[in-house]
Amino acid sequence: MEEYKQVIVVRTDLKMSKGKLAAQVAHAAVSALLEALKYKREWVERWIEQGQKKVVLRVESEKELIDIYEKAQRKNLPVSLIIDAGRTELEPGTKTCVGIGPAPSRRIDEITGELKLL
Repeated sequence: MEEYKQVIVVRTDLKMSKGKLAAQVAHAAVSALLEALKYKREWVERWIEQGQKKVVLRVESEKELIDIYEKAQRKNLPVSLIIDAGRTELEPGTKTCVGIGPAPSRRIDEITGELKLL
């Protein structure tokens, strides 16, 4: 049986507090899920059945984050780019993280397989 997961990719160069980082990861998880529900509801259903696996990975820069986002778009994966409103720690418009999936694990790994855990 094919495995499904959701991956959140976070910028570490921003040095967000733990609370801010957790909020941004949550935004990415929810936003990517909503994208998946629009286009790939069956992927969401399989992912839920399998226990909602999530993996949080890191990149060191905005450029790396955008590259991941664009690759996921080109692969037709449900993806969400989180842009902070700037009400607390970050400047308005700061790109903080990307949520990908739920989607087949192998398809996400083609994009994020080389990244390290957060």
